[in-house]
Amino acid sequence: MDYDKALDSAIQRLHEEGRYRTFIDIERRKGHFPNAVWRKPDGTEKNIAVWCGNDYLGMGQHPVVLAAMHEALDATGAGSGGTRNISGTTLYHKRLEAEIADLHGKEAALVFSSAYVANDATLSTLPKLFPGLIIYSDELNHASMIEGIRRNGGAKRVFRHNDVAHLRELIAADDPAAPKLIAFESIYSMDGDFGPIKELCDLAEEVGALTYLDEVHAVGMYGPRGAGVAERDGQMARVDIINATLGKAFGVFGGYIAASARMVDAIRSYAPGFIFTTSLPPVVAAGAAASIAFLKTAEGQKLRDAQQLHARILKMRLRGLGLPIIDHGSHIVPVHVGNPIHCKMLSDMLLEQFGIYVQPINFPTVPRGTERLRFTPSPVHDSLQIEAVVKAMDQLWRHCALNRAELTA
Repeated sequence: MDYDKALDSAIQRLHEEGRYRTFIDIERRKGHFPNAVWRKPDGTEKNIAVWCGNDYLGMGQHPVVLAAMHEALDATGAGSGGTRNISGTTLYHKRLEAEIADLHGKEAALVFSSAYVANDATLSTLPKLFPGLIIYSDELNHASMIEGIRRNGGAKRVFRHNDVAHLRELIAADDPAAPKLIAFESIYSMDGDFGPIKELCDLAEEVGALTYLDEVHAVGMYGPRGAGVAERDGQMARVDIINATLGKAFGVFGGYIAASARMVDAIRSYAPGFIFTTSLPPVVAAGAAASIAFLKTAEGQKLRDAQQLHARILKMRLRGLGLPIIDHGSHIVPVHVGNPIHCKMLSDMLLEQFGIYVQPINFPTVPRGTERLRFTPSPVHDSLQIEAVVKAMDQLWRHCALNRAELTA
């Protein structure tokens, strides 16, 4: 086989479909987020505003987080030195897991190198703990959940997105005595819609199923202490396993699960994705713990309120222009384009002409024909930056070679 030719062919297909992904080389500068510097391929630089990041609250730049990381770096050095089982557990890891458990009102928590790994490792391990387990998964669950469920070798069922009635039908067709788990998300990040947590927990209690909730795009952002949508809706105690990230609203790096002490102990003891991975550097654990602790406070609530206000303003302004906003009431602001080539062109023009960086979202992240620009306002985007986005989108949507009819076709 001509391996190079096969690789060239695979990459060329992406170019032809308009969904080849280009990395934008940006330099974040302490104290200036969301402003950054774009290093162009020709070596020149351009000042830009980042509008597509997942550092939703700007905590990656917060003095409380940076101070904790400096203290840990000076105290411990760079890396952890091993897996959690072999010399890689420190007081910083224990403190972080205690903060997480407290945040979610659970007995224990377990930190992984990312929320992707946490989902994959946990969901692929559960059938070892519960032989015959059937996992019922929302069709729009994140790729990490899908991968973990696919790899576990157990039975799986996929229910239509947020369709509790369809889920009930699937469960009714299975053995009532079989162990069951319902896996879903609180906020689905591409449309910004919410999962029906209460209804799913009601059904789970009715049929004796476990619940597994991904709060990746909600932790830090919702609830009186930032524990997520389940906290906001008063459903947190009803969820058996909560998965989330330290790399979005908390502004650092890593992922975790929170659950009963017994559940966490079992995952810790059986999941290869945890056992055989070097633990987070103490400096990262320290920063994450400080971020979580801060966002539990009234000061954290001020950031959440400001972020929600900016998201509402941006949605209102873009909708006023007649742009096809996808609005389910969350902090995410998707603008539907519907064509990968047009989506990339809009993204490129926003960056080149206006210094506004918003990455195009194409297949396979979203279904073909639903390509979009996904804006993520933060508390640190100011009114002038919001105004700049509105004016740029208005100008491009109306006057560029792509007219509105083409974009929404």
